[in-house]
Amino acid sequence: MLTKVIKRIIYLLAKINRPIMINGYRNADGTYRPNTRIGNSTYIDYKQHLKIADHVYIGHHNFIEASNHIIIDAGVQITSYCTLTTHSSHDSIRLYGPEYGGQEMLGYLRGSIVIGAYTFVGPYSTIMPGTKIGKGCLVSSYSNLKGEYPDFSIISGNPATVVGDTRDRDERFFKQHPELLDPKFQAWRK
Repeated sequence: MLTKVIKRIIYLLAKINRPIMINGYRNADGTYRPNTRIGNSTYIDYKQHLKIADHVYIGHHNFIEASNHIIIDAGVQITSYCTLTTHSSHDSIRLYGPEYGGQEMLGYLRGSIVIGAYTFVGPYSTIMPGTKIGKGCLVSSYSNLKGEYPDFSIISGNPATVVGDTRDRDERFFKQHPELLDPKFQAWRK
């Protein structure tokens, strides 16, 4: 009997603590984004330097470190298990070993991240300091991004490179569904 009670308690605790989506987000400047959703298992460090537009979706189990500023534009989707980091000590700590002392060391990377409107970031992707991703991009799973990527890029790899153009990919949808060419759907592309 006691085993059944313990199992039931464990089940209920797991159900209460399961990942859920939190609807609505308030930026540090007080602007409220009612149509933005963020998974409760995503960790945001330096929230005061993170600016999120509306209609953004950030899934579960992501790490977002914004000490050097991150801007996420409207309609961006960041799936799960992604890392966005605006600083990195992976080179400097190796170069200095036990003498490593922090941000002033050679090899320490710092830089902002900007993700353009209606960009999709696939699972397990890493976005490094000093990265700017244009609007309408598609980032493939497991990609490691550093640098600048133009609007409408299909981005893939480690290191990530531009492997295509989302406008070419979208053309087949427009041919099958010409109603998608309505200006109310296309205004953001300009």
